[in-house]
Amino acid sequence: MIYVASYCRVSTDKEDQANSFENQQRYFREYIDRHPEWELYQVYADEGITGTSTKKRAAFNQMIQDARRGKFRLILTKEVSRFSRNILDTIAYTRELKAIGVGVVFLNDGIHSLEPDAELRLSIMGSLAQEESRKTSSRVKWGQTRRMEQGVVFGRSLLGYNVKDGRLTVEPKGAEIVRLIFHKYGVEKKGTTVIARELREAGYRTHRGNVKWSNTHIVKILKNEKYIGDLVQKKTITPDYLSHAKKYNHGEEDLVILRDHHEPIIDRELWDTVQAELKKRNRNGELGAGHSNRYVFSGRIKCGVCGASFVSRKKKRKDGSYSRRWSCYTATREGRAHLDPQGNRVGCDVGRTLRDETAMELLRQSLQSLPLDSEAMVRSVTAIVLEAIRAGEGGGSENQKALELDLDRLAKKRETALDAFFAQDITKAEMRQMTERYDREMAQLQERLSAAKAGAEVAYDKGELERCIKRRVTALLQGEQASETFYKTILDHMVVYPDRRVEVKLNLLPRTWTFVLERLGQPAQNSPSVPMSVSSALSSG
Repeated sequence: MIYVASYCRVSTDKEDQANSFENQQRYFREYIDRHPEWELYQVYADEGITGTSTKKRAAFNQMIQDARRGKFRLILTKEVSRFSRNILDTIAYTRELKAIGVGVVFLNDGIHSLEPDAELRLSIMGSLAQEESRKTSSRVKWGQTRRMEQGVVFGRSLLGYNVKDGRLTVEPKGAEIVRLIFHKYGVEKKGTTVIARELREAGYRTHRGNVKWSNTHIVKILKNEKYIGDLVQKKTITPDYLSHAKKYNHGEEDLVILRDHHEPIIDRELWDTVQAELKKRNRNGELGAGHSNRYVFSGRIKCGVCGASFVSRKKKRKDGSYSRRWSCYTATREGRAHLDPQGNRVGCDVGRTLRDETAMELLRQSLQSLPLDSEAMVRSVTAIVLEAIRAGEGGGSENQKALELDLDRLAKKRETALDAFFAQDITKAEMRQMTERYDREMAQLQERLSAAKAGAEVAYDKGELERCIKRRVTALLQGEQASETFYKTILDHMVVYPDRRVEVKLNLLPRTWTFVLERLGQPAQNSPSVPMSVSSALSSG
């Protein structure tokens, strides 16, 4: 007796597809019943799941796990495209199953994975299925872009607006909060942290019903062009039709921008005032609480009380220069721990700020205490750098890579235009106009790429280069040169506690350095010694 499993999948949950889904299951049961030597183990079925990726197909993944456990010896499926539209997945899974003696029969395609020529035939059929998915994805994206250009909204409701059937309509209660936020920032000149606190204390809730507001939330509202009636879509894109992973659109595809698309909540005069104020405060380093990796310690100093990251603040010295201090974000935003008027517990009692130069000194002392073979490291790092340079010779500059990406993007756009023409989504004249434009742009990019490659040949003295690298690496390891990139890479995080303890954790190292900073210069027992100049720099907030 041979235990047999079957796998079926439909692409959507529409009613007609759901009927097909039931029919597929019934068909497999009847097919197996016609073979006396077979016995049905289980019908594995995924409904409404994409075929280009197996990650979210629960039934498919369970079937593979059961096959590995030896629960059955044969899998029946309708066709290659039902099994997977990703050719790499199809080949990988059938190979794995074949290695453990489990065959896959693709009924409509007449392929049995245990036959000698099965992999060749699977490659052909799988490639066709994958190409069909690519064309379908292109047509869908093309259709979505056309609908966006017609004003159809793709997205979810937000504070002040409801989105239904592709239309934005004002939601009065949310719109009132939006107007209040813009007025507080643009007219009253209040900061985003203050606004967030005042909204919470007044009992206002976010669009998702949260009682806590953050200044980053306020900034996103202040930057959202929907509130003046404009619509910008395709801010995020799905470049890979196989993985379906979304990413921010950094120019890979054209944005769809419609001015005066819907009823505004904020007038343009106030909007312009707010945008100018945002730019002004951002230049002064006063906007937002994000940890953008701008500085060595951005996002890497943690509060030992509430767990929040420390944020930087500049302070002007008497001589006119500036110093940078790091403070707990929660304490900065909400003050010491207390109950707000709504009864929410807010704030933090860490009570410490850390000077930038203090944090750097602690990091240097942690590095200097490592038992390193400096000479060996210099040789090793120098060899790695030289090898990287040799590998990159003739490989082109960063500018060349950008031009090649632009060329690839235009080629895909040209191909999409052709697909749209063959699918009768655009006319022949429109297709010809678009392809001619893409051809002109591609020719110009090709000329620039050729020029960039011609200018990429740079002669240099390799002996002098090696000596220069050794000097730089030696200085770096001895702490003679402060390389921000090096420190960003080596530091995992610091933790600041109210009792003047600071813990330093380096990347990939199990050890933690604990510094106790005393004003009298007397560090606690078993802690690294900290000079007076360092210890006095940790002060109460």
